[in-house]
Amino acid sequence: MLLPTLATYADLGIDIDAAIDEAQIAQYTVDIGSRDGEVVGLGYQATGGAMIYRRSIATEVFGTDDPDTISSIVGPGWDKFFEAAATLDEAGYSIVSGDGDIWHSVENSSSSGWVVDGSLVISEERENFLDLSMELVSNGYCNETVDWSEAWFADMRDEGARPVFCYFGPAWLINYTIAPNCGGESVGEGTYGDWAVCEPPVGFFWGGTWVLANKDTEQKEGVAELINWITLDCTEDGLQYMWANGLMSDAGTKDAVASGTVMAMSDGAIDFLGGQNMFDVFIPANDFANGSNLTQYDETINTQWRDAVRQYTSGQVTRDEAIENFRTWVGDNLDVSV
Repeated sequence: MLLPTLATYADLGIDIDAAIDEAQIAQYTVDIGSRDGEVVGLGYQATGGAMIYRRSIATEVFGTDDPDTISSIVGPGWDKFFEAAATLDEAGYSIVSGDGDIWHSVENSSSSGWVVDGSLVISEERENFLDLSMELVSNGYCNETVDWSEAWFADMRDEGARPVFCYFGPAWLINYTIAPNCGGESVGEGTYGDWAVCEPPVGFFWGGTWVLANKDTEQKEGVAELINWITLDCTEDGLQYMWANGLMSDAGTKDAVASGTVMAMSDGAIDFLGGQNMFDVFIPANDFANGSNLTQYDETINTQWRDAVRQYTSGQVTRDEAIENFRTWVGDNLDVSV
């Protein structure tokens, strides 16, 4: 249902369909920001995901660090990803730090949200995460870290149990997480400059911010102008152009934005990625992302599901017990039929 307090972009006088087409706004952001077929919110930062990998490891193990070649080695699909994991393992490397590094690819490529018509749904893709996680852990293909832990950060600067080949995430994960934890601030320090991005085995997005307007605003014209400048303006005077080209921060941090038009006209080359233009990867990454499977329960349910998976991979429970315990928790704690 359309929330009664929200103005649609059309209500604000924005020719929304034409503006979306001109700016080439990522469809997943439109899907998330729409209610009853009407756009009520759009973003400025794009969060379509890529595989973020170490160039030196790629060259040693696969003979090249070329993004197109690496993407064809690790995917598409999880079968090829685990074939690459086995090759990396033989050479002494973990393909990822922990199972959380592939979780968002699984979660956001799912055919269904967690809750449909008030009932819990464990999609095939999300249930399959039990098996993907077990394959990582049982074969020693990861360092068994938990995302956002100190051990996870340590792997970014090559100080973990084994060197880690890749992480999965949007541009913000590069700028605000891997770069500050890489152990250096310029090429040759820590792992700075030893990274690249390519298409992941499965497309996904992770995070994002949507700009909404109150339908009862007394400043309709001004609100419309501001929202247009933030979310749809694809000229060099728009926020997204300045955001993409590092003009919004003293550090000159470039970032992926919702407008494909803006990224195509911008310079996404950064030293951290060895001079690679990251927009060559993040423009199509936005097209691969799926925004149709979100629910209001996601954060809570995701946490419980990840805990259930860890209990399974650590041998505390069987696969069936992990699923049953998860269902019981949801039924006991949320207003959801299981």
